[in-house]
Amino acid sequence: MTTLHDLHADQGQSPWLDNLRRDWLQDGTLAGLVDQGIRGVTSNPTIFAKAISGQDTYDEQFGSLIATTSVEDAYWDLVVDDILHALAILRPVFDSSGGGDGFVSVEVAPSLAHDTEGTIGAARDLHVRIDRPNVLVKIPATPECVPAIRQMITEGRSINVTLIFSLTRYAEVIEAYLSGLEALAGSGVDDLSGVASVASFFISRVDTEVDKRIEAAGGGPTSDLAGLRGKGAVAQARLAYALFTDRFTGPRWEALAARGARVQRPLWASTSTKNPAYPDLAYVDTLIGPDTVNTMPDGTVADFLDHGTVARTVDADLDGARSVIDRLASAGIDMEDVAAVLETEGVASFAASFDDLMTSLAAKAAQLSGR
Repeated sequence: MTTLHDLHADQGQSPWLDNLRRDWLQDGTLAGLVDQGIRGVTSNPTIFAKAISGQDTYDEQFGSLIATTSVEDAYWDLVVDDILHALAILRPVFDSSGGGDGFVSVEVAPSLAHDTEGTIGAARDLHVRIDRPNVLVKIPATPECVPAIRQMITEGRSINVTLIFSLTRYAEVIEAYLSGLEALAGSGVDDLSGVASVASFFISRVDTEVDKRIEAAGGGPTSDLAGLRGKGAVAQARLAYALFTDRFTGPRWEALAARGARVQRPLWASTSTKNPAYPDLAYVDTLIGPDTVNTMPDGTVADFLDHGTVARTVDADLDGARSVIDRLASAGIDMEDVAAVLETEGVASFAASFDDLMTSLAAKAAQLSGR
């Protein structure tokens, strides 16, 4: 037993790995992490860009693919093959948990972040193409994609909602999930247990932006604002968990739960520490609690295995969390504006990673083709 096993057994939180590489699929690294307590995997365009461009394990398959298909279609073939392999490794976790864990996430193309119908089509196509019960298709929580989230749930498809940065948007995501389940039930589906969803609330990036604004507001080492550095992200996440517990109780939820519906678990993403002045597990040890997921890059997983603390913290000191957000607001730091900036940056970052990879693959295709 490891601290990752204890995290799930004692506190009801599922540790997932925020990385996916073909060599880890082939050499047993991912299987070994699952043995140590990892219960799911998340991926995104940046992760795949690093994996595909950073190693030669994809070259043989890519060389074969480009003889008959486009570079972008070849990319999706590479991605789907990795996802299918990871899904097979995690399938025992999915089965033993009764469908509660063992998921692998794959994201729609970042160019669709502001395209409702395009996202619906792409998410539907990925579900059909992969056709495994433990796949989660990732859809960003942009205003344009919230209706796509609802539509996918209405169709009974499992979704990882990504790039959530604000409580307001999180409330919209929860509503999309609940109303989607109600529509699915209204269509005659009696058993809702086959639909799973997580809502990925990004953490460390919030502190990066908030701390920058604290400094701009005169929050030097001796100022009253200095004590708020590194506090905004966890405070907001704890309020998000309070919102989760509120929305998944009461008559509306109980009617869905009676049909087997599963809660849409909050997933803490971006949990590696960006500021070296902060503890390496600043966004892990502070957000532990039942019905949650923490998806960690491999370095953070190693840190938690070494010295992680297993104790319920996600709903500790909610009054203190509210005070942090109120004090930030009083200093002119608007968390909704922070979220808007981070959403724009997040979408742009994934799109840039995707575009850079397409350029790199096009060059590799020319090289492999002898042109």
